[in-house]
Formats: sequence, C-alpha cells, structure tokens
Amino acid sequence: MRVVIVSAVALFLVALQGCNEATQDRADLASGVDAASPPRPPELAPATQKRDGDVASTIPPGPDAQTRIQEAFILAQPGAVIQLEEGHYELNMQLSIDVSGVTVRGRGMDKTVLSFKNQDQGSEGIYVTGDNVALEDFAIEDTKGNGHKSNGADNHVLRRVRAEWTGGPKETNGAYGMYPVSSKNVLIEGCVSIGASDAGIYVGQSENIIVRGCRAERNVAGIEIENCHGADVYDNVAAHNAGGILVFDLPDLPVQRGRDVRVFKNHVVDNDVENFAPKGNIVGTVPTGTGIMIMANSNVEIFENEIGNNQTTNLLLVSYLTTGREIKDANYYPYAEGIHVHHNRLGPSGYAPAGEGGTLMAALAGSPLPDIIWDGVVNEAKLVEGKLPAELGLYIHDNTKTEGELTYANLGGTKLLSEPQSVTVQRDLAVHAGELPSLKPITLPEIAG
Repeated sequence: MRVVIVSAVALFLVALQGCNEATQDRADLASGVDAASPPRPPELAPATQKRDGDVASTIPPGPDAQTRIQEAFILAQPGAVIQLEEGHYELNMQLSIDVSGVTVRGRGMDKTVLSFKNQDQGSEGIYVTGDNVALEDFAIEDTKGNGHKSNGADNHVLRRVRAEWTGGPKETNGAYGMYPVSSKNVLIEGCVSIGASDAGIYVGQSENIIVRGCRAERNVAGIEIENCHGADVYDNVAAHNAGGILVFDLPDLPVQRGRDVRVFKNHVVDNDVENFAPKGNIVGTVPTGTGIMIMANSNVEIFENEIGNNQTTNLLLVSYLTTGREIKDANYYPYAEGIHVHHNRLGPSGYAPAGEGGTLMAALAGSPLPDIIWDGVVNEAKLVEGKLPAELGLYIHDNTKTEGELTYANLGGTKLLSEPQSVTVQRDLAVHAGELPSLKPITLPEIAG
C-alpha cells in the first residue's frame, strides 16, 4: 500500500520506532507489579472438561511421534481425546486438524513441549480447520511461522497452551503465537505467548471471543483483537511488549467495523520492548512502549485495568487516518467512536520517548508524554452543531493515578495531517465527561467451558 507523506508529528502517533529500551528502574504500580518479572495471570480453576470421551491415542515423544500424531489427527472421530505425554517432541513439519470435535491434550505447558526448531515443511505449528477443537496443556516452540493458526474453526478453545520463540524477540520469529481467524465462539484462557514478531495472542475477523487469564510478553503486540465483533479481554498480563493490548480495525479485510470490545481487569505494565516487526507490517507502526491502543474501532469499553510504566503512553486512541496510509477500500470506516474509559488505575508512563518523532511529540505535549493520548480525529460529516452524537463520543471518567495527576492530550484532529504547524494541544478532560452504557458480557456455548 502506498504511504502518503505526512508530517513527522502525525506519523509519530502510530510510528514511534526509535524509542530506546529504558535502562533505568521505574517505580512499580501501587499494586506491587514487579517491573523485572511481570506477574503470571491469576490461576484459573480447572474448567469443566467439555469432552471426557475415550482417549483415542496416547503418543509419547520419540522418533516416530511426528507420523503418529498426524495420523491420529487424521483418523480421530468426534469426541476423541489425543493424549500427548510429558517430554520433548522434535517435529519438522506442520500438524493439521480438519476433523471436528477433537481434544489434543498434553501434561502441562512446561512439561509437554512440541519443538519445531528444525521445521522445514509448512509454516504453522498446528493448523486447525475443524469445529469444536480444543488444544490444552502443552507448548509450541520455535515454529517457522505462526505457532498456532485456526481458520473458520468455530467453537475453538486454547487452554493453558504456551507459544514461544526461545531465542527472544527477533524480526525472523513467526508472526503470531496463537492465531484464530474467521471464527465464531473462541476461548483463549490461561495461555502464554512470548516472542511473536506481530502479536502473541491474536484473534481476527471473528465473533464472540473471550481472552482471559493469559500472559503475553516480549512480543510486538501482546494481545490483539482485530476486525472482530464482540470480545472480552480480561484478567490478562501484557508486559514487556512493544504494545500491550491492541484493538484494531483495518481495511482490505472481509470482516470490518470492529466493535463491542471490553478490555478490563488486565495488568498492562512495563511495555518497553523495541518494536521488532518486519518492515511494512501495520503492527510495526505501534509506538514502542504503548500500554493499550485502540484504532478505528467502535463501542470499546476499557475499565478496571492496571496500566503503568509504559514507555510512551498508557493509552493511545487513534483513527486509521493518522497512520498516513492510503485507504483504497471504499467500505472501510477509519474512525474510533463510542469509546468509554473508566475506573482504571494508571501508573507513570511516557518517560522515554526518543528519536525525531519522540522529540517532536515531547515538544507538543510535554515530557513525560501524557497518560492518555487521542489523535482527535472525528468524522466531521456526523457532527451536529459541532459535536458528535452522544453515542459516538469519547468518555473518560473515574480513572486514578498512582503518582500525581492524570494527564491527557488531544493532538488536534485532522490538522495533524493538513496543518501540523497550527496544532494546539487540548488537555481538558472535562470535555469527555459523561459515560456510555456498559457493554454486555460475552457468553460462549458449552464448548468454551
């Protein structure tokens, strides 16, 4: 896609690439979050097993494990449980599941390890196209591409699965740790993702989603909900990523108008890893050290989160227009509307913006950068007497700061693109008083526990 040339200030909002990783210790949130070692997500009570059918296959590690596992996936009948034992599985090709109603179960994410370090066939670790498939209690390591991908797989569960690239953050790592796409009823719980060059835990173009009790660290994006309708993201830890939690809507995709997303009771802290996405990826525009970022979504509720010690800002709200990328998709809607931010606790942030863009932003908004930054872009065609209809507005209320006062900046709206030299930063949170009705919780069928 052709990049439209815009001011460095405008591009910086979603393209702060030059931030250096902070080397000094930062004050932890009052909740006791350890900056050096982020907390694990809360322990989840064992979920009711959706499938307690016969174990169709028990496959230990060994030289024939690759063949035996794939054979079991092909021959499995609905209701079957495929048991992987404790140990290290050396695999060199993608495993695929197209049968519905199957559970693949290990002995624990640190005990049953599927290693794809020598993968030379396929790009995913495990690829799922069957409905009602559950993956539980094992690890997927060092895949050539995505750790896991499911496509059009409804009622899909990932429970206590770890996806990791063990060499640390690298541009050559696979894009996604967990990657359900084009699905209905998705549950990701108690999972861990580390080292993804796009998003650790990602759900795209899907409907009815829960991501809970997970941990994402040292990814470009920790957790990302993209072009989805209806999602609850809660009780997760997103720490030491370039961006902690992202809620995006992008053009040129078959499902658009992302909406109805709740992000709550998460620990989004210490996000400070330099953005290592491959050049050209949209996630590469996420500013290094962003806590929560909302782009072009509608009806998003952000509440009761702990957000702090994030290098650039705690919360960034933008339209797609601010990316400066040309929009060729005539059906795409680039605005963020109906955003409700309330009852969050914020710690220090914005302590290390760097590079040319960081210098310009600091000149506009001051240093440290504000806790909450909005690009100020609205759909002017919808304005009534200069204001958006109430249901489309941005509301920010009852948030607290662990140290000092909460800071905010509106960076001028479309003037960032057309007249950056005339931007006057607005800092008055009072204009965002009021609230929206709470969004309804996501409910899932029995397959999701």
